[in-house]
Amino acid sequence: MAVGNQESVHLFFCPHGRMLPRWSEAFQGGRAGKFHTSRSSASSSRVDLVWLRLEQELSVGVQIERLASSIKLSPCVVLSDQPSDEEALAAFSAGARGYCNTHAAPQVLIQVAAVVMQGGLWIGESLMQRLVSATSRIQVGGEGSRDDEGWAKTLTDREREVARTLAQGASNKEIARALSITERTVKAHAGAIFAKLQVRDRLQLSLVVNGHMSRRP
Repeated sequence: MAVGNQESVHLFFCPHGRMLPRWSEAFQGGRAGKFHTSRSSASSSRVDLVWLRLEQELSVGVQIERLASSIKLSPCVVLSDQPSDEEALAAFSAGARGYCNTHAAPQVLIQVAAVVMQGGLWIGESLMQRLVSATSRIQVGGEGSRDDEGWAKTLTDREREVARTLAQGASNKEIARALSITERTVKAHAGAIFAKLQVRDRLQLSLVVNGHMSRRP
C-alpha cells in the first residue's frame, strides 16, 4: 500500500514484538516491536500508521496513552483478540482511528489502513449498526422532516428505499430479503448512494437521512 510515491510504513506494537503472518501478508514492509524497544527507533523514523495489539490485563485508555508517548503524530488502529462494542467505544474515546480483530484477514487489514490513512474511522459492523440504529431513533425537526430534506432528490426510487432501510440499521442481508434483491445488488445501490450523497459510510448516511446532518453541496 502506497502513500503518494512512497510505500506506506506500518508499525505494529504487541506484547511479543513479532509480526503475525497475516500482518506480514497485508503489509510486506511492516515491522513490529514492543514499547520499550521501539520508542527510540519509532520516534526517529517516518511511520504512517500504528497498529496496537491490546494486552488483555490493561485498559484500552492506559495502553493508548502509553502509545501516545512513543508515537505522537501517526494515526492508531487498535487490534483486539476479543473484540467488543464497549472496548471499541473506549478505544475511539481514547483517540484511536480504527478498531478490528487482531486476526482479521489481510484484505480487511488493507481496507482498514486505506480508510484510516484517508482521514476516516474504521468502525466494526456491529458497532456501526448500533450507532446507525441510535441515530434513527432521535427525532429532530418534527414530523415529516426527513421527506423535506433534499437528500432524496438525486436518488432513484430504489436507491431511496435502500437508503432509508440502511439508515434504520438494517444489514445487507436484511435489505436484500425485504426488497427481494440480491446482497450484491444492495452493495451496488449502497455504493451509488454514498457517491451521490457524498457520505463516507452508513453512519453518515443515517445522519443525513434522519435529518441530523446536511448532505454536502
